[in-house]
Amino acid sequence: MCLAVPALVEELDGAFARVDFGGVHRRIGTALVPGVRVGDYVLVHAGMAIETIDFEEAQQTIAMIREVFGDAVPEDAPSSDTSDE
Repeated sequence: MCLAVPALVEELDGAFARVDFGGVHRRIGTALVPGVRVGDYVLVHAGMAIETIDFEEAQQTIAMIREVFGDAVPEDAPSSDTSDE
């Protein structure tokens, strides 16, 4: 089974981005999601953004992951839509 995790795009640098997984920041590849912008949510699998998703879907997925993994998921995962910043 594969798992893709939502992340908030904070910075873009060519075909890479710095993303926030609820307080954990990583550099990922963005070649598979042309047009991604700062403030977008993306699903990340194996270090690559594989799809952009809207704020509501990101929040629902984060909630489901918390339900399964409980305390292993940071409580400060992004909780407000910053796509217009």
